[in-house]
Amino acid sequence: MADTTEQVLQAAGTPKDARPIKLACYNVWKLFGANAANFIRQRDGKASMAEVVAAGLVGAVRAVDLEIRQGEIFIIMGLSGSGKSTLVRCMSRLVEPTHGKVEFEGKNLLKISDAALIELRRHRMGMVFQNFALLPHLNVLENIAFPLGIQGQDRPTREARAREVIELVGLRGREHFYPRELSGGQQQRVGIARSLATKPEIWFLDEPFSALDPLIRREMQDELMRLQTMLHKTIVFITHDFDEAIRLADRIAIMKDGEVIQIGTPEELVVKSGDRLCRRIHPRRRPRQGDLGAKPDARLRWHRAWRRGRAGRQDIKFFGKHCVGRQAVRGGQWHRQADRRGHAASRDRSSGRDRASRG
Repeated sequence: MADTTEQVLQAAGTPKDARPIKLACYNVWKLFGANAANFIRQRDGKASMAEVVAAGLVGAVRAVDLEIRQGEIFIIMGLSGSGKSTLVRCMSRLVEPTHGKVEFEGKNLLKISDAALIELRRHRMGMVFQNFALLPHLNVLENIAFPLGIQGQDRPTREARAREVIELVGLRGREHFYPRELSGGQQQRVGIARSLATKPEIWFLDEPFSALDPLIRREMQDELMRLQTMLHKTIVFITHDFDEAIRLADRIAIMKDGEVIQIGTPEELVVKSGDRLCRRIHPRRRPRQGDLGAKPDARLRWHRAWRRGRAGRQDIKFFGKHCVGRQAVRGGQWHRQADRRGHAASRDRSSGRDRASRG
């Protein structure tokens, strides 16, 4: 019998995460339609999808419970229209939840004043969206310093801070370039630098790399990982790309029809998928249940090498012992290693059938 996820992690010696909870959602709903708040209140925050549809409402986010710990990269993924962006906007109250509770460091964001919410967004939250949203009439330095001006900082202070983050994201020498003079990857770096200028404690990234070509996208993923090793931010990252999620995440939440159907580490999602959608998200790059050997450390080592994208020859040899069909990972891709004896036997059988038919 295959090992459970808990047994795999216990065998690998994975410690329980003791980091404090930075942001949490408890039974969060976002319904669109007439009398949505009354509908969910009358049912005490519990309703099926059939009831929501029968009431003529749209359930963008339904009964979401999750906790995001300090310093982790928490990725929310799912198909288009699954409610990822709406959920993140509920976390920052850019969209007002219909029901439930959103807590930031134990404080209910739905009950704080507008002035306190604005102060929180200005100083403790950073946001990067799919659209770069750079101001075309401002250069790189001015775009990055813009939120600091909103905070009321004087020009020398905000420009000094802007130059610091320009250096951090690798744009030194382009301080006076305008957005139209930058490549897509450089524009995204400006957006990242602008969100970092305020020194946020929690960082919301809504598909920030989806508009980039694959090569630049990979470079920006590397850049994000480099920044995280230095800054240790709490990051909520939205994507629909399974490869991107499994490479960057500490934990992943998968959404379907506004509902979170599974939360776990990348290792847990690789070893055990709890929903049919989870198994179908990227079938060509996911092992089947019987593909990996029974040893838990083999599964975790396979995943970590895949996530790093640096599986070498020794890893391929190792995986050959524990994978059915000699499947291995090299550079983040699945490669089936041909079994020479199997091919030879197949050829012998084919040639035998041919001789018999000719005879």
